Amino acid sequence: MSTPLLSLRTYNQNHLARKYTAGRRRVSIYWTWSYPWESQRDPAAIENRFSTMTEVRNVFWPVYETPEWSAAQFLQGIAGTLELFHRSTLNFQQVAGEVTGHPVAVFQRIDQAGFKLPIDERLLADTDTLLVFGLDHILSEQEAAPEEIDAIKGWLKREGTCLLVAPHHDVGFTADLEQRQIEYLHHGDRLVPRQQRFGLYTRSLMTALDIPVINQWGLRPALVKGTQNITPLTPFKDLDKFGLLHNVPTLNFHPHLPHYALTIDGGKTVRVLARQPIDPDRPHPFTAAGNREFNSLLWLPATAQRAGEILMADSTNFTTLFGGTDSLKHFWKNIAAM
Repeated sequence: MSTPLLSLRTYNQNHLARKYTAGRRRVSIYWTWSYPWESQRDPAAIENRFSTMTEVRNVFWPVYETPEWSAAQFLQGIAGTLELFHRSTLNFQQVAGEVTGHPVAVFQRIDQAGFKLPIDERLLADTDTLLVFGLDHILSEQEAAPEEIDAIKGWLKREGTCLLVAPHHDVGFTADLEQRQIEYLHHGDRLVPRQQRFGLYTRSLMTALDIPVINQWGLRPALVKGTQNITPLTPFKDLDKFGLLHNVPTLNFHPHLPHYALTIDGGKTVRVLARQPIDPDRPHPFTAAGNREFNSLLWLPATAQRAGEILMADSTNFTTLFGGTDSLKHFWKNIAAM
């Protein structure tokens, strides 16, 4: 699990704007969490928190039993797990940078040093593709302010922009404890509690931008029989105008992925580009209702009122924390070059 240091790292500095280059996208990542709120959750709480690094080390033992992950060099609490997420996007940043010629800018709603950064004109001015990673716990009450909504709507009027909205899972959203246990056994991840609800910030964005989608459940993808390989996507390539699925038979295996359920649309404004088969051997309320796949990649084409494109895909598809494949790298390149 060692992370090679490919270049010098800086910290706690002001962002330097990237100059516009025709045909070369400037990609930005926006983590919707409050780092202080998430990292200071009580480890005694059994729901709606990230795992501590100590818990990660215990579950994945002995993967992290090397000096670089020890307390002398790496944070052992919840903050350590948040840093794993940050480190897991480094490969995506490298690939996107090679495609675009621009470094990927990474922002947090509230960072380690306590600075709050809303999505505003400063962030959007040098961004062509904005990836909004919805990993804020609903309890933290992160919602897009009216000023942020106005800024994003104005930015989406600019030709060539693309907003990727990526709310994570909503596990155990019921008061029914028996159902929570069924969901827990379905995904099988000991680091995910029986209730873990994400994505209030991205939900507020979807409401304000008239995106008729909600993130539901935490579903385990099916594997190819007799292997540890994720089952290929069910693609709808006739709808894939930008070739996002070119050379992309699979996305990331993650044991609890969200279903992006269409609420009132019926396909009028939202195009489902891919669905992911679900593990048929692990019972779940969603499959008990007759579903065999979940929506994993959505596209809302530009309109007369909105020049920019809107995509939806889970944030784990941009990380290597849960593995990485050539197919995933092709997906990254397609996103960076669209």
